[in-house]
Amino acid sequence: MTHEEKRAWIMLVVSVIAYAGYVAVVLGRHDGGSLTAVPYVGALFWTVGGAIVASMLAEIGMGMANPRASRVKDDRDREIGRLGDHVGHAFVVIGAVSALLMAMAEWDWFWIANVIYLCFVLSAVIGSAAKVIVYRRGVPQW
Repeated sequence: MTHEEKRAWIMLVVSVIAYAGYVAVVLGRHDGGSLTAVPYVGALFWTVGGAIVASMLAEIGMGMANPRASRVKDDRDREIGRLGDHVGHAFVVIGAVSALLMAMAEWDWFWIANVIYLCFVLSAVIGSAAKVIVYRRGVPQW
């Protein structure tokens, strides 16, 4: 498994766990009233920050576990990275357009923030999954 494939796995796993933790915290705070009244900002801040720190620590651990592993990217790694990024970036655009429309319709900030976060997570998960799949099955020939 290449260094870049391991990085894709780390991003995939950390993103899913962090978002699941965020949803669990927000729903755990829900007391039966309006969901928009749930305090979400702190949980959002800590799960995003925690995911960044967890990814960094996982990559450091990966480097320490195999210090002689090559970190050189070849053409295949660059092509796979580009493909995964293109797939993932579509969800960032979807999130931005959705948030724009929600803001124009004057939706509550809770929904706007959460749709943006969900689309960032989907971008990371789908982009990383695409990279992992291509590493396993090969680069498609168009």
